Amino acid sequence: MVPLQIDTIREAVNLGEIAVSMALFVVGLVAVLLLGKLLLVPAVKRALTASEFEKAVKSLATSVTRAVVWVAAIAVAFTVAGYGAFLSAFAVFGGAIALAIGFAAQDLLGNFVAGIFILKDKPFEVGDWIEWDGNAGRVEDIDLRVSRVRTFDNERITVPNGDLANNAVTNPVAYETLRQKFVFGIGYDDDIDRATDIILEEAAKHDAILDDPGPSVRLVELGDSDVGLQARWWIEDPDRGDFVQVRSEYVQSVKEAFDQAGIDIPYVHRELTGSVEVLEKAAE
Repeated sequence: MVPLQIDTIREAVNLGEIAVSMALFVVGLVAVLLLGKLLLVPAVKRALTASEFEKAVKSLATSVTRAVVWVAAIAVAFTVAGYGAFLSAFAVFGGAIALAIGFAAQDLLGNFVAGIFILKDKPFEVGDWIEWDGNAGRVEDIDLRVSRVRTFDNERITVPNGDLANNAVTNPVAYETLRQKFVFGIGYDDDIDRATDIILEEAAKHDAILDDPGPSVRLVELGDSDVGLQARWWIEDPDRGDFVQVRSEYVQSVKEAFDQAGIDIPYVHRELTGSVEVLEKAAE
C-alpha cells in the first residue's frame, strides 16, 4: 500500500508542477502581449507619424512590431515556465533557418529596405516623370518592393526599388520651374546679334515661357558648318507633355522667323570627287 501511495503523491506533484508551469506560461505570454499592444505598438506608430513616414511604411513597421512582440512573449513565457533549455535549442535552430533565408532572399530584402527609404526620402512621388539608367516615364505606383513606371510609349516598367535607390534618378518636376535648352545652328555669314534677337523675341511671344527668370542665348560652339547658339528658357509647373509641346512650338517659331529674316540653318554638304578608271580586256 505504501508504494502505491508514494506513486500517487508523485503523480499529484507532477501534475501540480505542470499546472504551475502552464499557469506561468500563460501569465508570461499574456503580460508581454499586453505590454506590447498597449505600449510598444502605439509608441512605434507615434514615432513613425512624427517622422512623416508613408502609410505603407507605417503599416509594415506596425506588422513587424506585432511579430516581434509575439516572439518576445513566447520566449518570456517559455523562460518563466522553466523551459529555458528548450527555448535555447529552438533559438539556435531558428537562427540557422533565418540565416539561410536571409542569404537566399538578400536581393528581396534589399528591395524592401530601398522601398522604405524611397517612401521616406521622397526623391520622387506618384505622378512624377523620372529618368534613370537610360529609361524615362511617369511613376504610377511605389510599393515596398518595386515601383511601377509607365513609359511615354504607354508601356509599364516594373523596377526593383534597389535599382532606383542605388542609381542616379533625375526628377525634372521636383521643383516649380524647369529650364530647357536647345542649340540653333546658323551660318558663318549670318548676323549673330540678329539671330540672338530673333531667338529672344520668339521666346517672349510664347505664353508658357517665363519672363522671370527670362530667356537667354549663348554662343556655345563653332561647328564644321554652323555657329551654335544655345537658347535657354524656363517653364512653370513642368510636365512631360508641356515640356515637349513648348519646345516643339518654340523651335518651330524660331525656324520660321529665321526663314523670314534670311538666316540660314545650314546642314552638312558632302561632295564626292574622283575619277573612274575603265579597263578594257580583249576577248580571246
